[in-house]
Amino acid sequence: MNDEQGTVLIVDDIEANRDLLSRRLQKQGHSIVIAENGQQAIDLLKGQSVDVILLDIMMPQLNGYEVLGYLKSSPALRHIPVIMISALNDIESVVRCIELGAEDYLFKPFNPTLLKARIGACLEKKRLRDQEQAYLKRLQEEQEKSERLLLSILPKSVAEQLKQSSSAIADTFPEATVLFADIVGFTQLSSQRSALEIVTLLNKIFSAFDQLADTHGLEKIKTIGDAYMVVGGLPTPSKHHAAAIAAMALDMQHAIAQFNQETGESFKMRIGVSTGAVAAGVIGTRKFIYDLWGDTVNMASRMESQGAAGCIQVTASTYDCLHDQYWFEKRGTIEVRGKGEMVTYWLKGRREEHPFGLEIDDFRA
Repeated sequence: MNDEQGTVLIVDDIEANRDLLSRRLQKQGHSIVIAENGQQAIDLLKGQSVDVILLDIMMPQLNGYEVLGYLKSSPALRHIPVIMISALNDIESVVRCIELGAEDYLFKPFNPTLLKARIGACLEKKRLRDQEQAYLKRLQEEQEKSERLLLSILPKSVAEQLKQSSSAIADTFPEATVLFADIVGFTQLSSQRSALEIVTLLNKIFSAFDQLADTHGLEKIKTIGDAYMVVGGLPTPSKHHAAAIAAMALDMQHAIAQFNQETGESFKMRIGVSTGAVAAGVIGTRKFIYDLWGDTVNMASRMESQGAAGCIQVTASTYDCLHDQYWFEKRGTIEVRGKGEMVTYWLKGRREEHPFGLEIDDFRA
């Protein structure tokens, strides 16, 4: 079927009229669908796609005006061109049909040449409209893809700011909790396996961590090699940021243990956590990421790098936020690079999981 041919719905309660229109239009190469009244036409259109409707006015049950009003009020049907064909040749009928949304109006007995021209014009209009809708659909799909990609890189609130302005975006948060995690011995492991094997392992591990971040309402910041960084309390402030990070840290240990059980690996993680003020935002104009800056970030990194395999080391600031919900073991005073001597703690578990609900230090009093 070429662009000059289409599927035409003929709606007329008089059989002779339907037969005459059918024969003429079939000779022109159109496919014909028949409805004997307005209600039948509406029912038929629920499952039948047509390109043009030839609609009589004077019909029982539902007249042409009522059918036309229904079609043009339906989002799914309003785009179908409708040509009214009626013995009513008064100007009021013509005006009423045009106001209701009809594309054209032909008087009975109709002129075959004029009918052919009007149907051809309607088919062209329908074809252009379908092309426009297809283009808009593709455009919407591409916009949705771009939106999903942007939201996979940036938090939603930051992405909205970036759409409004191309300048640097930076905010300060008086309190947040930052976590760094690193797979112990992964550098040595990398020298023993192919790059593809390494990427596959990291993807499986970090995908599990991403799910945990979503579960605990945290914001993943980035991965650097075999290191993973996540933060609580921004870009939307939350008073539960430290507890959420602690829960994730413990769940990460469980996830890596489960990964080892499933794969036969023997990975361990060092995890470091710190709580305090941070600055967060997007800087630069190319290949941007949402990143964090400040002493709290540096301290979380130090807690990880100067921690121990299989352990979660936290600063005193994090301990102060959580000691009534989680239980800890006091590591004691250590020399922290760039900060000097500091007291740090090992996060061991949720307080309700400890048989006595006391700090391990309490047994050493």
